[in-house]
Amino acid sequence: MPVDATALPTGNGQTVCVTGAGGFIASWLVKHLLQKGYTVKGTVRNPDDPKNAHLTAMEGAADRLLLCKADLLDYGALREAIDGCHGVFHTASPVTDDPEEMVEPAVRGTRYVIHAAADAGTVRRVVFTSSIGAVTMDPGRGPDVVVDESCWSDLEHCKNTRVSARDISMHRCTRLVTDITVVVVQNWYCYGKAVAEQAAWEVARETGVELAVVNPVLALGPLLQPQVNASIAHILKYLDGSATRYTNAVQGYVDVRDVAEAHVRVFEAEVAAGKRFICIERVLHREDVVRILSKLFPEYPVPNT
Repeated sequence: MPVDATALPTGNGQTVCVTGAGGFIASWLVKHLLQKGYTVKGTVRNPDDPKNAHLTAMEGAADRLLLCKADLLDYGALREAIDGCHGVFHTASPVTDDPEEMVEPAVRGTRYVIHAAADAGTVRRVVFTSSIGAVTMDPGRGPDVVVDESCWSDLEHCKNTRVSARDISMHRCTRLVTDITVVVVQNWYCYGKAVAEQAAWEVARETGVELAVVNPVLALGPLLQPQVNASIAHILKYLDGSATRYTNAVQGYVDVRDVAEAHVRVFEAEVAAGKRFICIERVLHREDVVRILSKLFPEYPVPNT
C-alpha cells in the first residue's frame, strides 16, 4: 500500500524511541533516523555491551543518540525511555520457535510499549514492526486470492500445524511443495508476531494512541551489528556448507535498508495512521537464491540440488 507523499514535519527537533535498537532492522532504522536529524533514544539490555558499539559509532550518535537500559517486560524502564518522545518505533521482539519464550514476552512487551506511549503524553505515533507471518498463514485462502494488508494469519492453524525441518528459517511462514505432498510449515514466531500485532491494535484503540504497522518479509542486507541474525542465517547456511540441498519453495525478500526507510515514512506520513504496510521487494524460488549465491561467491560450497 503506497504512502501519500504528504508528510508531517520531519527530523530536527523530534525525539523518537526505538526499542531493541541493536537488532538487524532496528540498527538500520537508528542510522536512517540519525541521518534525517532525529534525536534517538534506543532501548537495549546493556548500553555498555560492546555489541552495541556500532550504534554509538554512527554519524550523529554522539549528539543525538541515547542508549537506555530497558527490558520489554520492565514497564518502568520502558516508560522512562519513551518519556519526552514524539514517536516510538517498537521493533524489539523475541526471535524463537519456543512458545514460552516467544508469545508471552512479545504480547506483554507490546502492550507495555503502547501503554507507555499513551502515558508519556507526547507521543504522536507508534510504528510497530510486525511480520509477513502475521498475514500469510491461512490454508483456507485460495491460490487466486491476492494477499494484502487486510489478510491475517489463522492462529489455530499456526498453533496446530507443525512440520520439523532443520533448514527452515524462523521467519519462514509459507507453503512448501515437496515431491510427495504439500505441507505447511508453522512456527511460534509467526503466531507470536500475529497475536502481538493484534494486541497492539487493541491497546491502541483502548488508549487512543495513533498506530501504524510494518509487515516485512524476510529482510536481507548488510549487517551493522556484530551478530549474525536469523534472516542472515537463512542465506549463510548455503555458503558455509551446513545446507547441502535447497528446499523446493519460494520466499519473499526485501532489503533491510528499504524496511528501515519504510518505518520512517510510515511514521512521517499523516495518511499512514491506522494502517498496515506489507514490505516486500520480490519473491524468489530457492533455486534462484542459490544460483545468485553461486555467481557471487563461486568459492563457497553452494548446493546445486
